[in-house]
Amino acid sequence: MSRRSLRGTVAATGAVAVAAGLALTGIPASAATVSFTNFCIATAPIVGNQDQPTATSVTVDAPATVTAGDTFTYRIQTAPSSYPDTAQGATTTNLSRLKFDFEIPANSTFVSATVVPDTGANLSGVTPNVLRVNNAGSVDPAGSILRLSGNNAVIANSPTSSLNSDGGIIAPKLKKNLDGSTNANGDSAFQLPAVDVTVVAGSAGTITPKVRVGGNAANSNADENYYTMLAKASLLGTQYAPTRCVPKNAKGDATLNAGGGPLATVNVTAAVPVDVATTTALTAPATATQGQSVTLSATVAPAQAGGTVQFFDGMTTIGAPVPVTAGVATLAHTFTELGAHGVTAVYSGATGFLASSSAAKAVNVTPAAVVTVPTATTLTVPATATSGSAVALSATVSPAPEGGTVQFAEDNTPIGGPVDVVGGVATLAHAFTSAGHHNITASYQGSPGFAASQSASATVDVSAPAPSDIATVTKVTALSTATVGKSVDLSATVSPASAGGTVQFMDGTDKIGGPVTVVNGAAILPHTFTTEGGHSITAVYSGAGGYVASTSAPFAVTASEASGGGTGSAGL
Repeated sequence: MSRRSLRGTVAATGAVAVAAGLALTGIPASAATVSFTNFCIATAPIVGNQDQPTATSVTVDAPATVTAGDTFTYRIQTAPSSYPDTAQGATTTNLSRLKFDFEIPANSTFVSATVVPDTGANLSGVTPNVLRVNNAGSVDPAGSILRLSGNNAVIANSPTSSLNSDGGIIAPKLKKNLDGSTNANGDSAFQLPAVDVTVVAGSAGTITPKVRVGGNAANSNADENYYTMLAKASLLGTQYAPTRCVPKNAKGDATLNAGGGPLATVNVTAAVPVDVATTTALTAPATATQGQSVTLSATVAPAQAGGTVQFFDGMTTIGAPVPVTAGVATLAHTFTELGAHGVTAVYSGATGFLASSSAAKAVNVTPAAVVTVPTATTLTVPATATSGSAVALSATVSPAPEGGTVQFAEDNTPIGGPVDVVGGVATLAHAFTSAGHHNITASYQGSPGFAASQSASATVDVSAPAPSDIATVTKVTALSTATVGKSVDLSATVSPASAGGTVQFMDGTDKIGGPVTVVNGAAILPHTFTTEGGHSITAVYSGAGGYVASTSAPFAVTASEASGGGTGSAGL
């Protein structure tokens, strides 16, 4: 075989674009074709190495942009080729053990690689497939090289390699063009199929698919070269010429040409953080007692969300937002209003976590159980009285209740109606109608939180007035309100005005100062209240020569804390 006999064994015929754009990640795909010179060296056993620089190209169809973490697919295919019927006396037979190596791109994680159906042409032998191999050409799930071949049957850099036997992918001698028509020159065209490669995009930056050019693969006539084949011809017998191709312009070049660089550029943008959805669940009691604290609790998932929870009673906020700790926010709350309350918990959201709200929980608030305090009623009456003249009957309830009434009775018969308890005291002016011994009792009727009680019986010895004595009527007049620490005038009138004698003012059962002389039927006493609340004021007329003693009906005065103003006075 002459030196030139295999020169035309591998001749490029131009690139063919991949049929249709791939539906990858929604980003428009961009097909990039890189044309370059393959510097191939065929090793002929008779004439030695033959240099064969050949024009070729590789097309990559990939998305222009992906997002970090996206899974996407790109397609890679080398240009179609052809070989002649004869060259310088040698008759070609076929090309076999075809191999196309390309790298798993940096900044990506390999997922899969598959041969694209119906993208190869005029091939026979082993059906093309894609294997993941290491630098030694052995199948390796951690390898960095993807190899398009016929089950790794290649000329070298493989456990199943051979330099002198057909195998793997074969380009048979058909003397046809790619479309199946007869080639006028007797050339045989063929096309290795395209490969779809699926990867996961790494961090923001770029992903650049390349043919295999790492390490020894960048050297001329190396077993690791990305594109290799076994040429077979007939000249003085069967001759095999292993052929190795590297993307260089000449054998002596120290650097790779464009074919050894990026075949396409996929821009990787930073992933936009996606906020995580959350759920908020409220735990609350079905019932609560007015005035007593209960616990409201909200559980936020996922637990690492952070942020705060605002509790609501209907549309009204309950307290301040509560921080979420380990997925839980807890609030102690006291309901002040009776009835049904719709309680919800609203999670604020936080960095990386969306806000959420709980379903409403119904809490029925009921009154607190009333604790009834025992009471004691003490009766105060005069030892003697004159029929027809009013005397003071007084009952003191202890402890002093909030409201309630006392019913006085004479010999078990009610005296008038119930008398309000003011400041723990109820006072009644009563005129006995007959002489004799009269048994008096006082019954406290009770009020919320205070139990009823009955006084011991007390006896009043009632005598008939002297025939010449005149009955009197005593009445208290005063302002109904007073200010603690401010002096007011307490006034009593005695009828008839000629009665004379004295009046003793009383606050409940307590004397207010000493007896006040009746002048022209009136007695006036300046008095300063020292305690807040209700005061039951009565006036007890002492009687005088020819005039019968009498007691006024009680007069209620309410004393409050000072808020300005001067001295009040009672009107006559």
